[in-house]
Amino acid sequence: MTLPFEEAAAARRAGPQALAAALRASRDDTLARFALFEQGLERLAVPQQDTLNPPLWELGHIGWFQEFWIGRNPLRFGGAGADPLAPRPPGLRPGADALYDSSRVAHATRWSLPLPEAEATRADLAQQLEQTLAWLGRADDSDDATYFFRLALLHEDMHHEAALYTAQSLGLAVADPRWQPQALAAPQRELAFAAGPWELGGAEPGFAFDNERAGHCVDLPATCIDARVATWAEYLPFVEAGGYEQPRWWSEAGAAWLAHQRETARERAPRYLRRAGRTWQQWRHGAWIELDPRLPACHLSAHEAEAWCRWAGRRLPSEAEWERAALERGAEFDWGGVWEWTSSPFEPYPGFTPHPYRDYSAPWFGSRRVLRGASFMTQPRLRHARYRNFFMPGRNDVAAGFRSCRAGGA
Repeated sequence: MTLPFEEAAAARRAGPQALAAALRASRDDTLARFALFEQGLERLAVPQQDTLNPPLWELGHIGWFQEFWIGRNPLRFGGAGADPLAPRPPGLRPGADALYDSSRVAHATRWSLPLPEAEATRADLAQQLEQTLAWLGRADDSDDATYFFRLALLHEDMHHEAALYTAQSLGLAVADPRWQPQALAAPQRELAFAAGPWELGGAEPGFAFDNERAGHCVDLPATCIDARVATWAEYLPFVEAGGYEQPRWWSEAGAAWLAHQRETARERAPRYLRRAGRTWQQWRHGAWIELDPRLPACHLSAHEAEAWCRWAGRRLPSEAEWERAALERGAEFDWGGVWEWTSSPFEPYPGFTPHPYRDYSAPWFGSRRVLRGASFMTQPRLRHARYRNFFMPGRNDVAAGFRSCRAGGA
C-alpha cells in the first residue's frame, strides 16, 4: 500500500531530472487552474477579501518567485544557508518586484496594481520556467544545489491548492478527479499510545522547511487517537443537537468567532452546508448537492473542531501526538483527506534558524494554529508527515477538518 507521504518524501530528495519533470507537471496544473478562472470569471475579477488573491496576481507571483530565487539569485546553488540579500540583476520583466513580491506588496493593494494581461503573464511564466530548467541542468543532486528548485516547486504546489479553495469559494466547478473528496468507509476506531518521548521534527536528508527544524525531543502522555478524521455523519449530530447555539461548547475565542459568523451567514452550520428539509446539502461546483455523510467533515475552523470535541468529551491532538501516530502506525493511521487542526500554536522549534525565504515562517509565529496532514486539494508532493501547515484558527475556507483523541493509551 502506498502511504500518503511517499511521493512527498521523494520530491524532497529529488535530483535534477526528477525535479525538472515535477516543475513541468506543477506548471501544467497552475495553468489549468488559471484557465478555470478565465472561463468562469468576468475579467478575472474576484471580491477583495483577506483570504483571496486576484488570480492574475497569483499567476504572476508564482513565476516571479521562481525567477527571484533561481534565475536572478547568484547563490541559487547555495542551499538553506544562502544569503537572501545577495544583490540580484533585474528580472525578465522590468518592475516585477513592485508587482509580485509578497513581502513588499501589501495584500489590499493587489487589486489595483497595473498587472500585465493574461497572455503576457503566461509568456513570462514560460520564459521563467525555461530559465529555471536551464539552471537546473547545471545543478548536481546535492541538497544545497537543489534547495531552491525544491522550494520553488513546493511553493507553486501550495499556490495550486490555494487556487482550488478559491475556486470552491467562488462556486467554480473543478472537473479534474484528482481534486475531489473521497468517502471514508472504515468505521472509526482508536489507536493507543503509551507515554514516552518523541523526536518532533527531523533531520532526514533532503529538503525541509525552516519551521520543521530542528528536531527535538518532547515527552508525550499516553493517548488514544482516532484512526481517521471525523466524517459528516459524526459531526452533524453536534449541529443538530443545537451545538452552534450553546455557549458551553465554545471557547471565548470560538464564541467571538461564532458571533461574527452569525452577522454574515443565515445558516448556523458549517460553511458550504445547509439544511434541505430533513437532509443536508453541500455547496460544491457552484451547486447545492446532497451531502454524502461518509465524507470527511471539511471547511471547519479550529473553533468548530474544538467545540465538537468538548461536546463529545474529547480533545484535539497536539501536533507531536499527530506526528507520532502518522510515522509510527503507517497505514493504520489514515490521513490525507483533509488538513487536520491540532491544539498546537504555530511556534518555532527550539534552535529555529530562518531559511532564505525569511517571510515563510517567522512573521506568523504566535498568531496561527498548526494543521497537519494534507487535503484532497493538496498536491501529492506536499503530503509529508512532518509538514506544518498553519492558518488563523478562524479560517474555514481551507479544506480542513479534524480527528480527536483522549487521555489513555497502550
